[in-house]
Amino acid sequence: MAETTISPRVEPAAEAWELCMELFGVNRPRMLDIQAEYGLKPPQFFALQPLDEPVPMSSVANVLRCDRSAVTWITDRLEERGYVERRADAHDRRVKLLALTDEGRRVREEIRAGLAVPPEALTRLPKSDQRALRDLLRKALAR
Repeated sequence: MAETTISPRVEPAAEAWELCMELFGVNRPRMLDIQAEYGLKPPQFFALQPLDEPVPMSSVANVLRCDRSAVTWITDRLEERGYVERRADAHDRRVKLLALTDEGRRVREEIRAGLAVPPEALTRLPKSDQRALRDLLRKALAR
């Protein structure tokens, strides 16, 4: 594993952010492997996230920050696997809603469970450090 070289003049927040990105980068292969077990690439998995209720495909494009045509391609792949279905909107038949199937919901939850397992880099820390890191991240994410 490459060691991070950070200038001592870098602001602590910038260094913390760089270390967070490195932690995710080191664990990226594991995260990709978990999704790949279900035949998914990250954009396809991310497209499943906002589907607690049927939503317009344009909303998924907004969440993914991509063009609507990309959502059509992603939806086609998800539909082929039986994870989603397109539905007509009862209020506007021109609008296509994207809905999770039971299989899609199961797969999404299994992937989430796999991704929720912390990497060894965190579990090997003493419990007191784990709690301190958790508390700092909660504070950073407080709205």
